[in-house]
Amino acid sequence: MDSSSNLNPLREDTSEEHLEPIEAPASVFAARPLRPPSTNSSEKYSPVEWKSYFDKEDDISITGSDDVFHVYMAGNEGPVVFCLHGGGYSGLSFSIVASKIKEKARVVAMDLRGHGKSVSENELELSLETMSNDVLAVIKELYGDSPSAIVLVGHRFFLFLYFILSYRMGGSVAVQVAANKTLPSLAGLVVVDVVEGTAISSLIHMQKILSNRMQHFPSIEKAIEYSVRGGYVYRTRLEETEQYWKGWYDGLSEKFLSSPVPKLLLLAGTDRLDRTLTIGQMQGKFQMIVVKHTGHAIQEDVPEEFANLVLNFISRNRIGPHGVEIPGMWKPSQQTKT
Repeated sequence: MDSSSNLNPLREDTSEEHLEPIEAPASVFAARPLRPPSTNSSEKYSPVEWKSYFDKEDDISITGSDDVFHVYMAGNEGPVVFCLHGGGYSGLSFSIVASKIKEKARVVAMDLRGHGKSVSENELELSLETMSNDVLAVIKELYGDSPSAIVLVGHRFFLFLYFILSYRMGGSVAVQVAANKTLPSLAGLVVVDVVEGTAISSLIHMQKILSNRMQHFPSIEKAIEYSVRGGYVYRTRLEETEQYWKGWYDGLSEKFLSSPVPKLLLLAGTDRLDRTLTIGQMQGKFQMIVVKHTGHAIQEDVPEEFANLVLNFISRNRIGPHGVEIPGMWKPSQQTKT
């Protein structure tokens, strides 16, 4: 037989008796994981539902006005961790954090005036006094005149990521509410990366930053894609609120130190401490933790660590649903029956 005949292709036999599976030879690539299916841009950057993190959302109408503030809530017991986002963000900035904290405390994340789904008569009225009153009004509508113990968590306002001014509005509002001493149930104050000195020194850059930002997106997916690639989408016309900027930060450090509750300052770096806070920290007037390997949005960059820090703060200061719990303190449920 001619040896070349062995090179001819075999004729395929399609009968059922010859369709037995053939075991493939072992290969070094046999354990290689399958490549995940590709997704288009719309699928990749589609928004995630709030229901993945919070238990419910609600619109809070303020008595005596047309203002309606949107809130996201999670958890059923423990003190209330009331979260105030940075400028241009919304309560959803605390989504992943809420999903962790709700196991041991309640969470309320509010859309501040001019942000998220909140609607107000004058959305550009972003004075510190107005926004502080908004927070107090929402708390009163939610809990009446006898709210549970509240731990305010405030983040920085402007959220343009390249400057130290980023993310400070929520922090300023939280400090103002605490310093005013108008919330009797306030049991703790957590401020995220807010320092007066560096904020004021950065104000001169803000108009240039705001004028260079993207103004419009054709879809929510494109806005998310732009954000992931290094930008953000804004609802609030921050460039028209310049008259309030300095007021957000003047005296901020002194107000923080004067707040009559346990205080925690979370920083992304010690270089952000000004002289007032440095002295206060040396005197033990507040707890300070530097969260390494993170940017200004600590609650988004390391949400699990952030949640643990807040819960540890609550535990350390014995903050329960009705305030600071003193060991051995008599409670109504402990009353002896006669």
